[in-house]
Amino acid sequence: MKENAYRSIYCGEVTKEYVGKEVRLAGWVNSIRNLGGLLFITLRDESGIVQLISEDVDKYININRESTVTITGVVQKRTDDMINPNMKTGEIEVLIKSLEVLGECLNVLPFEISRSKESTEDTRLKYRYLDLRNSEVHNNILFRSQVIDFIRTTMKSMDFVEIQTPIITSSSPEGARDFIVPSRKFKGKFYALPQAPQIFKQLLMVGGFNKYFQIAPCFRDEDPRSDRLYGEFYQLDFEMSFADAEDVYKVGQKVFYDIFTKFGNKEVSEVPFKRIPYTEAILKYGSDKPDLRNPLIIEDITDILSKTSFEPFKNTTIRCIKVDSIDKSNSWYKQMEEYVRTINGVLGYIKVTENMTFKSSLDKFMTDEIRKELIDRLSLSEGNVVFIIADKEKCAKMMGQLRIKLGKELDLIDKSKYAFCIVNDFPFYELDEETGKIEFSHNPFSMPQGGLSALNEQAPLDIKAYQYDFVCNGYEMASGGVRNHSPEILRKAFEIAGYDEEVVKSKFPSLYTAFNYGAPPHAGMAPGIDRILMLLKDEENIREMVAFPLGANGADLMMGCPGEVFEKQLQEAHIKIRD
Repeated sequence: MKENAYRSIYCGEVTKEYVGKEVRLAGWVNSIRNLGGLLFITLRDESGIVQLISEDVDKYININRESTVTITGVVQKRTDDMINPNMKTGEIEVLIKSLEVLGECLNVLPFEISRSKESTEDTRLKYRYLDLRNSEVHNNILFRSQVIDFIRTTMKSMDFVEIQTPIITSSSPEGARDFIVPSRKFKGKFYALPQAPQIFKQLLMVGGFNKYFQIAPCFRDEDPRSDRLYGEFYQLDFEMSFADAEDVYKVGQKVFYDIFTKFGNKEVSEVPFKRIPYTEAILKYGSDKPDLRNPLIIEDITDILSKTSFEPFKNTTIRCIKVDSIDKSNSWYKQMEEYVRTINGVLGYIKVTENMTFKSSLDKFMTDEIRKELIDRLSLSEGNVVFIIADKEKCAKMMGQLRIKLGKELDLIDKSKYAFCIVNDFPFYELDEETGKIEFSHNPFSMPQGGLSALNEQAPLDIKAYQYDFVCNGYEMASGGVRNHSPEILRKAFEIAGYDEEVVKSKFPSLYTAFNYGAPPHAGMAPGIDRILMLLKDEENIREMVAFPLGANGADLMMGCPGEVFEKQLQEAHIKIRD
């Protein structure tokens, strides 16, 4: 670095090669120790910690920890018994010649900086600027910068052009709630923050750009969770003209493989990633984001167990998970039963004992023929345990949850891997659980497989879409699709979902019109950057990867928002607060 008025070198760079030389350092006072006639101060900056020493105890003893200082001193070698092998600067110390306090820490610290992660999240986020001084927290943000820089380099190496799309835009029905922005100049009308740059990137393709990308901020008013930020998140958004799903797969696989190979510390799935159709994912894993590190597979045994005399097995769906062997007490099985009850299901199980006999409350309802069918279908052997759930509507979902639970409880998950897959062939439509109406299942701007013919001739719930998700370790890492570029198909697709042509024209005027001027086939995807970082760092909470995240309830305790505004501001935006 170039010298300036405050420092000639970073703290973490002062090594034994500098012994005998004068240096100028700046940073935060990390600790102070008074050993009588000798004062030890550790000074911290972004690069690390260095030890300072002074015999002028009275001059510096009253300096507060976490104050910022600049010092001039001479580097000297530590005695052998004082060498700290755990510090990069552990072989040296700096004898202070002069010290100036630049910014005094006047308040009592709300937590020990090095132990800030032990505090409550609310306290950490209220004093986030202090939390960020913790080297572990700080390094996460530096790591974020490194990964994003690598992503940019990778995309540009594949001839993608970085283009910024608007933040202030129009509201559109894209699946989540918009953040709306009232207009001062247009009374009663609103802008919206983009849930994604979806329409703009499609318009860029219509505009003749070949390959676009950006590190895009997205805004969605969705409830937060450990793997989803509230309000604002970032994604690598990219789109390609004259492209299909295979073209996107190639780019996505390279991006993920290169990132996780370079920055991760686990085995990464080889390219090409395993592809799993949506229906197969739901059947085998009970989820459209399966964790392939978990070896357990769900089997459908409806056709077998529906033949038993057990009444709850009639006119329903029955699925099971086979576990090779389990060394657990009866109380553990009771805990599993209770867990399934918490997800509104009932758990049954069969233990295969000596001579292939079944130990189960269900056995009395079975015939020898049924037992044999189960043994053959599931390839059962002595010691196996079969867990069973029956439910007409939510069997798949409950089995998926049970699969995850068993994987964790039995320590079956291989934590040494980043297990990627591509889930594709999503249904184009689904039924809303509350209204029973048909709605888009994934992205309304995707192309249905079979195009207009499929929309005209197939039952809506049978139509598949050119939609795909990249999944890793049970997390959705990216979502994308081959886009609809036909106004006729767009109009028909929305009509089936209950939107007439006028709604399409009013909600998506630019896209609808643009498609009438020769739109190219195009496709793309959007990997979630925050979630990528979370997995790379093995963090359990995605907020650890963001410099200034909102809290779990969507509030910012540091900035005091959301908050009230002046009445004048409300009047200018033509807003009246109703009780």
